[in-house]
Amino acid sequence: MPIDPSASIAPTARIHPDAVIGAQTVVGEYCVIESDVVIGAFCRLEPYVYVKRWTEMGEGNEISAGTALGTDPLDKAFTGERSYLRIGRGNKIREHYTISRGTKPESVTIIGDGNFIMTSGHIAHNCIIGNQCVIASCALVAGYVEVEDQAFLSGGVVVHQFSKIGRLAMVGGNTRVNSDLPPFLLYSDFNVAPRGVNLVGLRRAGFSATEIAEVKAAYRLLYRSGLKLSEALARIEAEFPGSHAAYMVRFIRASHRGIARAGGKEEE
Repeated sequence: MPIDPSASIAPTARIHPDAVIGAQTVVGEYCVIESDVVIGAFCRLEPYVYVKRWTEMGEGNEISAGTALGTDPLDKAFTGERSYLRIGRGNKIREHYTISRGTKPESVTIIGDGNFIMTSGHIAHNCIIGNQCVIASCALVAGYVEVEDQAFLSGGVVVHQFSKIGRLAMVGGNTRVNSDLPPFLLYSDFNVAPRGVNLVGLRRAGFSATEIAEVKAAYRLLYRSGLKLSEALARIEAEFPGSHAAYMVRFIRASHRGIARAGGKEEE
């Protein structure tokens, strides 16, 4: 049976007969759920949520009023063929948000688990959002962007297509991200620039004092030593064998857009 008997469906909601609604999920007034949609157990959809076809979400998601999921990509090359939006478990997506499905046929936009996505923003086609990220109100994430686990995008951040934001990076409000952002660091300014290490985020994530010291040292070599990037990476590899410094090096070596470069005075 597509709608589980324990689900609660408001009388004004419109659900396609082919849609699947999981156990104890609540669908609010005036929601619209199209065909080829799967909504897991224990989800809650507030009034006026619109879930378009080829969208799938796991258990325990909370979707606030006026949100549209699986929208057609904002891409002139889009041809209308089948593509997907896949959302994991335990996400909170607040009011008036839009997330597009993939733009190329059979391609996917992916939202992981445990993310907090605030109001009035957009995640575009073919993005990959990791787990336990925070994307604050009015942030705009363009197509093919990747945001790794536990990253924090503040209000009004705009992210250029194909950019990659590393794990536990924190981006200050109203920043334009037009390059890749290595993990564990703070970023701000209109043209994004590194401003130090994300100490609060690292401590909350359980990093030890030794691990934080390693990230700090790697940051200084990258941005405060005056070394060329290749020289700084070689020094980090030689001097800091820990996994976090090694991950920073791998991230930077894999960057296609280039990483954010040093700005002015760093945060204390």
